[in-house]
Amino acid sequence: MNQKDVIANGDRVLVLGLGRSGRSAANFCAEQGARVVAVDEAEGAGELESLHEAVEVRRGEPFPDSGNFDWVIPSPGIPSRRYGGPGPRVLGDIELAARTLCVPIVAVTGTNGKTTTVALLEALLRHAGLRAAVAGNVGRPALSLVGEPLDVAILEVSSFQLEITQCFAPEVSVVLNVAADHLDRHGDLEAYTAAKRRLVEAQTPEATCVLNADDPTVAAFANATRAKVSWFGAASRTTDAARAAWVDGNAVVLRLPGGEQRIRLDGSPLSHRHDFSNAAAALLALAALEVDVSKAAGGLKDFVGLPHRCRPVALRAGVSWIDDSKATNVAAAEAALRGSDRPLLWIAGGRGKGLDFAPLAAAARGRVRRALLIGESAREIETSLAGTCPTLRCENLDAAVRAAADEARPGDAVLLSPACASFDQFRSYAERGESFQRAIAALDEGAGA
Repeated sequence: MNQKDVIANGDRVLVLGLGRSGRSAANFCAEQGARVVAVDEAEGAGELESLHEAVEVRRGEPFPDSGNFDWVIPSPGIPSRRYGGPGPRVLGDIELAARTLCVPIVAVTGTNGKTTTVALLEALLRHAGLRAAVAGNVGRPALSLVGEPLDVAILEVSSFQLEITQCFAPEVSVVLNVAADHLDRHGDLEAYTAAKRRLVEAQTPEATCVLNADDPTVAAFANATRAKVSWFGAASRTTDAARAAWVDGNAVVLRLPGGEQRIRLDGSPLSHRHDFSNAAAALLALAALEVDVSKAAGGLKDFVGLPHRCRPVALRAGVSWIDDSKATNVAAAEAALRGSDRPLLWIAGGRGKGLDFAPLAAAARGRVRRALLIGESAREIETSLAGTCPTLRCENLDAAVRAAADEARPGDAVLLSPACASFDQFRSYAERGESFQRAIAALDEGAGA
C-alpha cells in the first residue's frame, strides 16, 4: 500500500498527544498535504521547534470531537476510550509506518524481552551486511524510518500500539511471552492478550510467525494466524516442528528445512536464560528473512547488552550490584530472581499496575535473604512475601541501597528488580536505574570521607 492510499492531500487529520510519536505523525501527515491539528491537554507539552509549519498546534485544551476529522492518530499512551475506541478512521503511527515502508518488517512484542531482542536483531542483521534499524516502542518513532536507506525495518510494538491496529501484517512477527502487565490500562489479562494477538492476526500465509512454545498463551496464537509458524522453546516442545530453535547449554540449536545448525553463545554478553531464549527467537526471525544465520551469528560476540536489564553495575567487597530497573512487572522480576545464582538482597517496589505480586513469593523463596521494599506498592509486596523471606520497608531507593550495603556479605548480590513502574518516585525506569547507580557510588564516597 503506498502513501496516497493512507494519508491523502487535503485529508483532515487529528493527532492526539505531542510526544515523540505524535510529533513524527503530525510532520509525516503534513508532508503528505494533510490538514493537521495536533492537540495535547498539557499546557507545556512537546518540543514544537521540530514541527512542520503547516501543523496547527493546540496545547492545554480538551481533545476535539474526532468525528470532524478523516483520520485520528493517537499517541500510544492515550487510552482508546478518550477518542471513541479503535475504528477504521483510527490509525496508529506503527501501522501508518508499516503501510508506507517498502522493505520487509520484523515486528517484536512480548511482556518482557522486546527491547533486547530488537537490539539483537539489529546487531545481527548489520553483521550479516544488511542495513537495519529499530524503531517503535523504543523511543524512536516508527515513522522516522520512512525514507531511510534500509534493507529491513525492525519494530518493537507494545500492547498500547497493537490495540488500535487494523491490518498490520509484518513479514515476520515475534511473540516472546505474555504475562500479566498493564492491567491498569487494559482492564484484565484477556484484553491485554487480545491486544498482543493482533500482531499475528492479519499476517498472510507467506509471512512467518515466531512463537514461544513454552508459553501456553503465546502458543495459542498459532490458531489466530495464517502465517507459517516457527517455534522456539524447550527441545521437548519443538521436536516435531519443521522450523524451530531451542537452547542447549550455552548454544541455540536451529532446525530448519535444510538441516540443523548449532549457534554457540559463548563469549557474548548474553548471560541469563531468558536472554538465550530471546536469541533463539531472533535467530529464527533471521532464518525467516533468508539471512545467512551462521554469518549473522558472528555479531553475537560484539553485541552490547542494554542498560537497566539485569546488568552488573558494580562489585564492592565481593558483592555484585545488579541494575534490573527495566523489570517493571511481576514476570520480569520473577525471571530475574530465578536467574540468580547468588544469595540476594532484593530491592523492589514502586507504582503497581494492578498486578498480583503473589508469584514473587515462590521465586524469592530460598534465594532472597532480605527484600528491601520501596514506593507505593511496598506494603502490598510485603504482604505477598509473608513467610517467604525477611522484609524491610525503606523510605526511598537511596535508603534501600544503604540498607543493602549494611547487610550484604561477600558472595551476595544486590538486585534492583522492582516489579513495578517507576512513576511514584521517578520519571522513568531509566532514571530509577541511574539513581540506583549513583546511590552505589555514594557508598564509596562516604567510605572515603
